Amino acid sequence: MLDTRARALVQPVLEIIARACARVGISANALTLTGMLSGVAAAGLVASGWSRWGVATLWISGTLDAADGTLARMTRSSPLGAIMDITSDRVVEVAMILALAWRYPAARLELLVLTGVIVIAMSLFLSIAAAVVNHSAKSFHYAPGLGERTEAFVCLSLMTLNGTHLRVWTWVFIGVIVVTIVQRFAQVRRLLSGSNGTKRG
Repeated sequence: MLDTRARALVQPVLEIIARACARVGISANALTLTGMLSGVAAAGLVASGWSRWGVATLWISGTLDAADGTLARMTRSSPLGAIMDITSDRVVEVAMILALAWRYPAARLELLVLTGVIVIAMSLFLSIAAAVVNHSAKSFHYAPGLGERTEAFVCLSLMTLNGTHLRVWTWVFIGVIVVTIVQRFAQVRRLLSGSNGTKRG
């Protein structure tokens, strides 16, 4: 939700980053990889007990991840870039969840449920992308919902910085994803009920 609605506000910053990368020859795929490695480093900091530094590094990772699409559109986008982008997002999320599970063994059940719900949500997201004709600037049809990348980072930050209530924040995150699943399923059901929104094989 925040990704979709606040894009216009952060886009100037993303364009500055993208233009700087383009000037020095950094490709969009390299920026995606850098964002992913930054996210894994954030997880390492969290696992080591450096929660605040971990969260700060996580948001740097998210900024780089958001800028790679802008850079790709400035230079040359590719299906490989889209695949790398989606995969790197999941790598960062799983790394953060593993780091929290390492630090807070008592919350591992909730974190396992969270991982499972993320898998279901992404399966639906990718299925929709494969089934619906893309009319956006992205490489595939993007199905918006309550829980997008920014909401995930907000939830992960709250989970990391407030470990005393980690279980509560994890269930909040789970709830956000479940609502998103319901929203996206309802959206694609409406789209597929017509004849203009589906891909023809």
